[in-house]
Amino acid sequence: MERVSVSSSNIASVGHDASSQTLEIEFLNGSIYEYYDVPDDVYQELVHASSVGGYFAQRVKNVYGFSRAG
Repeated sequence: MERVSVSSSNIASVGHDASSQTLEIEFLNGSIYEYYDVPDDVYQELVHASSVGGYFAQRVKNVYGFSRAG
């Protein structure tokens, strides 16, 4: 999955596969997590949020199922 770089103190890049509704988050520490059943509008809002980390904490973390990918 292709990820785009974001400006964040904790997140390096994010990607989204619309067909599987999988959101991929790469953190600055190198860990990668996949979040499941994430709609495209949530991904779009995340990428364009004034605070990517804040949006992630409120709208993604502890909301969607996830697993560590790398």
